[in-house]
Amino acid sequence: MKKNNASDESRGQRMMAWVSERYDLSAIEYLIKKKEVPIHKHSIWYYFGGITLFFFMVQVGTGILLLLYYRPTAEAAFESVQFIMTEVRFGWLIRSVHSWAANLMVFAAFIHLFSVFFMKSYRRPRELTWVSGVFLLLLAMGFGFSGYLLPWNELAFFATKVGTEIVAVVPVIGGFLLKFLRGGEDVTGATLTRFFGFHVAVLPMITTLLLTFHLWVIQKQGMSTPPSIERKQQKPKSMPFVPNFLLRDLLGWILALGALAAIAAIFPWELGVKADPFAPAPAGIRPEWFFVFMFQTLKVIPAKVLFMDGEVLGVLGFGLAGLALILVPFLDKKAALGQKGKLFTIAGIVALLFIIIMTLISYTMPQNF
Repeated sequence: MKKNNASDESRGQRMMAWVSERYDLSAIEYLIKKKEVPIHKHSIWYYFGGITLFFFMVQVGTGILLLLYYRPTAEAAFESVQFIMTEVRFGWLIRSVHSWAANLMVFAAFIHLFSVFFMKSYRRPRELTWVSGVFLLLLAMGFGFSGYLLPWNELAFFATKVGTEIVAVVPVIGGFLLKFLRGGEDVTGATLTRFFGFHVAVLPMITTLLLTFHLWVIQKQGMSTPPSIERKQQKPKSMPFVPNFLLRDLLGWILALGALAAIAAIFPWELGVKADPFAPAPAGIRPEWFFVFMFQTLKVIPAKVLFMDGEVLGVLGFGLAGLALILVPFLDKKAALGQKGKLFTIAGIVALLFIIIMTLISYTMPQNF
């Protein structure tokens, strides 16, 4: 028995030596032997980045399976999804997992973004980590928006119509953006084909490149310790990335998988009825939940604010807010110097409350007020 173990060990060492001779594995060796993760009362928030990544991988896997049967045309899209759900073995579960994972991915990404914001993890030298993370959140929302239309059902059709109409009010380029997204003046089969291309080719390609960069800079610079912890402890406690943090991260993935499987099985994602472009829009149409706060804000802004259209003012406001979010590391000078600063923390709390309140208002109040 001992001889076999020794033989296996030497064989493994020879294999590693063969690989190391041809490829530089120093970065991986460093990660395994020396990388550490800070331990403090806010450490739980570190795991939401990994959970977001896990849901993205679930999206990729289930999306590939759905592609085997899906047909991206106005004539066949609804029927192909119906076939997946009724005829393909476990097809209903795969689609349900894909749809729920998309929503949970965006939800986890929002939690990750706000936790990073409140822990000031965007401060120097991690500015590009933050910027790439914000763009990854926007891409996740883009996945949700483009994928929503693909079943070509009534709810998705009219929600996409409402969502793309908002783009039309952007000054100067609004008309171009509307036609670019829709592939014409209206939501048609061309829109479906275009959204399919965005969903399965353009967005995955951009996301893969940006995600690779995001993960690389995180591994290069390590995880940030909140300034409040650094001020209390000159050298905060830490644990090895491998195996301690990695095993805990994997446990989070297992729990996320269990929750996802339970939700997908107990609350299967409905298909609804096929879209009819000539039918009137059903009452209470909204975009996906992560766009609802913007949709509701545009509804409550008056038609005219001084000399500007209310919708134009709202869209410009959200555009400026998005730009400010991207530039947070460069605007928050106190965090960059490791000093106390409450302005950005208060702004983050206000933004979070605004998103929650406007979303709740949209789902609890009648849509015809």
